[in-house]
Amino acid sequence: MPDGEQRRSRRAASAVRTAALWAAVRRLVQQRADALGRPLRVLDLGGGTGELAVPLAELGPQLVATVTVVDPSPDALAALGRRAAESGVAERVVAHQGDADTLAEVLPGQRFDLVCCHGVLEVVDDPTATLQALAAALDDTGQLSLLVAGRLAAVWARALAGELAQAHAVLTSVDGRWGPHDPLPRRFDLRELRELVTAAGLREQHWHGTRLLGDLVPPAALDTDADRAALVALEDALAGHAAYPFLGELGAALHLLAARPESRG
Repeated sequence: MPDGEQRRSRRAASAVRTAALWAAVRRLVQQRADALGRPLRVLDLGGGTGELAVPLAELGPQLVATVTVVDPSPDALAALGRRAAESGVAERVVAHQGDADTLAEVLPGQRFDLVCCHGVLEVVDDPTATLQALAAALDDTGQLSLLVAGRLAAVWARALAGELAQAHAVLTSVDGRWGPHDPLPRRFDLRELRELVTAAGLREQHWHGTRLLGDLVPPAALDTDADRAALVALEDALAGHAAYPFLGELGAALHLLAARPESRG
């Protein structure tokens, strides 16, 4: 396969691996906007270059009023500004340099209808403190969208790669890492994630696994729209299969929605 075709294949594979998550977030935004009768105020912690924030803003002002991105990297926020401008949503994407530790200082008194924390708990110093800060930023009926790297998927992937000692380390280590050279500081299983959410004073509403198979399927097998649609359909069926609820825990990422205990949303 020529280099150009290989790059296109990899980009298409990457897109299909995030399709289920984006579909879930988009449904959540629509449901919350309908329930509230107004567009949402969204916070994206660690949103970086806007891979989530810009598509959220692109849903339109009838669904999303503003997306506020808080990220410690000035370079990432500069890229976010460019991406938002190119997409025509710069007026509804707000960028602040900071992190969970400085959230109350960066956004004093601000509350949000939807708070997204995707791929952040793996790298922060204190996941419980981060979730507590995000809980404080939720409006009374607000919801938290939490995405973390799944421990069991890494066990599976390491084993399939023939790295059995590393697979065992991921399974048994406190932080879900396969060794000192593992690039990811932390992974979670569903039990750990639920305990963190409860410790932050929130209640779980729903969870599902994403990328159950996508990270294991070679990009060359996802060349056509039909191939990609088939993978999305299979993953959706597996993650939501009533007879096999445990399969979602094999997802490379776990997606959990939470809210304040008193919230009826």
